[in-house]
Amino acid sequence: MEQSIAPKARSCSKRAEHSAAARPGEAKITKGFRLPASYVIHTIGPVWHGGSDNEAELLASCYRNSLKLAIEHQCHTIAVPSISTGTYGFPIEQAATIATTTVREVLADETTIDEVLFCCFSDHDLAVYRTALAEE
Repeated sequence: MEQSIAPKARSCSKRAEHSAAARPGEAKITKGFRLPASYVIHTIGPVWHGGSDNEAELLASCYRNSLKLAIEHQCHTIAVPSISTGTYGFPIEQAATIATTTVREVLADETTIDEVLFCCFSDHDLAVYRTALAEE
């Protein structure tokens, strides 16, 4: 995170603590406060347990519910991370497919959102997302 944005993010995180999503798959929205965004959408992704604990559906719900909030608040652009693929251990290939498929499904008949940016942590993650986007 850029050094100039980090203090802003820390100050906003205190305000978001009480309104952030409480369970995996849910999403909540807060103002962007001093960040260069009107809103911040908070979601908790599932922890990977080998794929037998409803992880795929919970991950899809993160994207679905986040997009629903963005649409309700008339957001035209949304940036999303690769939810659950870091510490939570969700395999990046599966997560990218779920993310891109879910976003396409939600936006199929939706005109509010003009652009979804998938923010990738590494060059490898970016390559996986490019592949997932090209396959659909």
